[in-house]
Amino acid sequence: MKKVNIGGVPEHFNLAWYLTLKNGDYKKEQINLRWHDYYGGTGAMCKALRNKEIDIAVILTEGIIRDIINGNPSKIVQTFVQTPLIWGIHVAHDSPYQTIEDLKGTKAAISRYGSGSHLMAYINAENHKWDLEKDLDFEIIKNLDGAVEGLTNGKADYFLWEKFTTKPLVDDGTFRRIGNCPSPWPCFVIAVREDFIASNKDDLETILNIINNATCQFKEIPSIDKTIANRYEQQLEDVQEWLSLTEWSQSLIDKPTIVNVQKQLFALDIIPEVVGYENLIYRL
Repeated sequence: MKKVNIGGVPEHFNLAWYLTLKNGDYKKEQINLRWHDYYGGTGAMCKALRNKEIDIAVILTEGIIRDIINGNPSKIVQTFVQTPLIWGIHVAHDSPYQTIEDLKGTKAAISRYGSGSHLMAYINAENHKWDLEKDLDFEIIKNLDGAVEGLTNGKADYFLWEKFTTKPLVDDGTFRRIGNCPSPWPCFVIAVREDFIASNKDDLETILNIINNATCQFKEIPSIDKTIANRYEQQLEDVQEWLSLTEWSQSLIDKPTIVNVQKQLFALDIIPEVVGYENLIYRL
């Protein structure tokens, strides 16, 4: 049986992977797919791909594009979630900041440099016409638990994270959400190490066929809203709103999207150059 390691964030977006694993769908095809949770998000997964700790990552589009351009020997083989990620902009509950404009020049908590929380802080600053040199400052907090500690004790002032994942922390009074910042592109892609593609193409195609069949039918699963609410400790109405806004994909990310992501990252000086579409994707 072929062992394959895959990584992703332990969030509701990835429940279809958990359900197919629980059902033994990969083992039926002689694939021992092992899921690894990455609480540190994109930056941690990029590192794991480089170190060959995982073969596949379900990862933020902008983060993996940046890391491939910076030398990560991986390729995007498919879009996983077609809709944008809605990043909530959070402050500590007792923070004096009331609006996004109040945050200008203060310190953003980020999981690590090159992470989604780091890149989206730039996008948010650009959206509000801030000076990217003077008005941005960062504190590395590693993960969501680190953000709770960092904002609560004043090490950082605000934090961007997926709005529905952080909603329980807003509900319990840990955070206040003072705005949203949707990513200007499809949020999650599936990236695979090049050496794994070269030697395991058939297994990769099998894995993608299984997960794509699952995401096609995901919203039709009986009581899926209740399952998500219970598993991720979320309010049922929040889950129902999230489901109504989210669309999965079974296709390769297209060239105009790749160009748009790179243009924005390059304009923000996050990548050193814009590269060709074929440098970032692999067609199975």
